[in-house]
Amino acid sequence: MQKFNETTGQLTIERYLPHHFLAEKIILSSLLISSEAIDFTLKTVTSETFYFRNHQEIYKAIIIMYKQKLPIDILTLNTFLQDNGLLERIGGINVLIELINQIPNLVYLEEYIRLIQDKFLRRSLIKLGYKTINSGYITNLPLETILREFETEAFNLTNKIKGETLSNSAELFSNVFSELKKNSLNSSLSGLSSGFYHLDSFTQGFQKSDLTILAGRPSMGKTALSLNITLNIIKNYQLPILFFSLEMSKEQLIYRLLSNETNINQMRLRSGKLSKNEWLKLIKKIKELSICPLFLDDTPNLSIQDIRSKIKTIIFEQNKIGLVIIDYLQLMQNSNFYKNNRVQELSYITRSLKSIAREFKVPLIVLSQLSRNVESRINKRPILSDLRESGSIEQDADLVLMLYRDNYYNFNDNENAALNSAELIIAKQRNGPTGTIELCFDATHMKFLNIQQDPKN
Repeated sequence: MQKFNETTGQLTIERYLPHHFLAEKIILSSLLISSEAIDFTLKTVTSETFYFRNHQEIYKAIIIMYKQKLPIDILTLNTFLQDNGLLERIGGINVLIELINQIPNLVYLEEYIRLIQDKFLRRSLIKLGYKTINSGYITNLPLETILREFETEAFNLTNKIKGETLSNSAELFSNVFSELKKNSLNSSLSGLSSGFYHLDSFTQGFQKSDLTILAGRPSMGKTALSLNITLNIIKNYQLPILFFSLEMSKEQLIYRLLSNETNINQMRLRSGKLSKNEWLKLIKKIKELSICPLFLDDTPNLSIQDIRSKIKTIIFEQNKIGLVIIDYLQLMQNSNFYKNNRVQELSYITRSLKSIAREFKVPLIVLSQLSRNVESRINKRPILSDLRESGSIEQDADLVLMLYRDNYYNFNDNENAALNSAELIIAKQRNGPTGTIELCFDATHMKFLNIQQDPKN
């Protein structure tokens, strides 16, 4: 039986590992006759992609010479290897002579590279399997650690398999034209409708692969608005929604949802002292919400890997996912990195969240706190620089929404003032305009409403 050696990083019986000897030789031959081939290969191939150690050493030498802008042919490569004591390690001058005896066709270079990459990924998968088997026997190693490491390495392999896809202009323009033609025949939004029509008119709905930041000061209504959006999307599309709550428990969220739907005050709802009509309304709404594809997760100290894993679980069980919401960013942690630098840690988290949105082609809404600098200003309407702790939040986000309620600060205004008015500020939109949307906030039932009737009706 083959056994994985942790020290050498090899299986004890290597001859059975997938490889393509001829493709490796042809690629190396190509590098000796074309600098363009080197430039192209360097973008996608590492020395580990080659199976044979002498091929790895030759490739490393060629790359070093290329970066030092040295001429590369059979003679200069032989001299370089000899001067650095590597010639005998690769098998001598005869190995190099065999390379120049190959007649490579540069037209097929990309296909040769694809061949050796396929074999490299298969070897990596085999090694990962044996590593996981060996780890399973180490009983003092926590199971969570083994599974987390396996999932991380498997995910990295998946990304390598996807690779960097190149598209020519004809393909791109053709795809865009088809999409435009499809949109022209469809009067609906290109993304998921939030249920707030002025917001939808600015954004055309929440778009796949977009990272949206919903920011505001504490108690401004971020969670309430995100729950409103959740209910609106579920009712309109019946798509699975995954809601990560790092601040509130699942039970608290359920009470909020029921208060939203029944218009019964949360305090009265919790007490259970309801009228007969209210009980009937409550039972009806519970039945309706029970069949909704809403998944709540209140795991504390959520990590990027946890999010990715649970999204995969939903997709596996439901075959699709419509939206992911995280409440909220500053409570997320990434314990393996930047333990002493919270700014760098948040930068890593936001970049990873953007990567998740693109990987699963799903809109991802992340709630975020604003810094206390807002409180020190006369005009307390938030701006982009108020995003707390990290400028990368602004940089990585495709859409930044900021909540502002004037009565949050001016609660002693007279009764005629619009105490329930709210502003949703589009502070950044990568593919659209910015502006301010007026909403109505119902503080009794903790929900937002359109301030006017839908202009389309």
